[in-house]
Amino acid sequence: MPELPDVEVYVASIRRLFAGAALERVRLGSPFVLRSVAPPLSAAEGKVLRDVRRMGKRIVLELADGPFLVVHLMVAGRFHLKPRAAAPIPRKAGLAAFDLGGRTLLLTEASPKKRASLHVVGTEGELAAFARGGLEVLEADEPAFARVLRSESHTLKRALTDPRLFSGIGNAYSDEILHAARLSPFALTGRLADGDVARLFAATRRTLVEWTDRLLAETGDGFPEKVTAFREEMAVHGRYGRPCPACGAPVQRVIYAENEANYCPGCQTGGRLLADRSLSRLLRDDWPRTLEELEERRDALRETPPG
Repeated sequence: MPELPDVEVYVASIRRLFAGAALERVRLGSPFVLRSVAPPLSAAEGKVLRDVRRMGKRIVLELADGPFLVVHLMVAGRFHLKPRAAAPIPRKAGLAAFDLGGRTLLLTEASPKKRASLHVVGTEGELAAFARGGLEVLEADEPAFARVLRSESHTLKRALTDPRLFSGIGNAYSDEILHAARLSPFALTGRLADGDVARLFAATRRTLVEWTDRLLAETGDGFPEKVTAFREEMAVHGRYGRPCPACGAPVQRVIYAENEANYCPGCQTGGRLLADRSLSRLLRDDWPRTLEELEERRDALRETPPG
């Protein structure tokens, strides 16, 4: 799912390329992407794009004299720039096309689960209903961050990815933030020392700023066509089994529901392995507790003759 750094790059690119251009037409490739009926989508056509903003993980196209077009990319939604007007919408993945200034901004979703959405919103007051209430960490100080973090009892992984608590952070960057802070994803918010909270606050800001700057530099004067949650430069996210760039320990993961937590035992859990519930129930006492036990099990399997 595109998160704060990715969405900020989309916002900056769309603003740079299209601010001041007239939205000639909005074409739908899938009727299911449009989730609102009043005002009608036709109310946006012919209006000048005045600005583009981020609202959590949503992208808001602000048209002169209204309405607003609110796009949520969800997991697999992406934008693509086509250099000519009325470029065709891909049959399989295409959701919508925005014809602006002689070019086309395509909205696609590479998933059979069509979750991406487009809402047409009439007023600023109605737009406010889309805000989830999460803290914008880059606009907050440490005391505000600490208050929100400790307002509910959760694991750090869940707290960081809860849009009601923190805005724009998802699965990928929460992994990177927690690695940078040297904290376990399953540490409880209510048990953190003040020093841990300060370290987490600094790591959150640093990670989001560094990745936003990196992605903006990569995009340059172009358009972000390869938005992905898995990047080679990441420390732990999507790097299961590969060495941690800080200490060399193999990165581990815990899979739960539709998400996963990637972490380094050497940097974040004092060498202890975290077990997901189903696997630890199955293995019980056979679950390796440390990296050393894990390596011993693997060595034993390698030495066991087949058959």
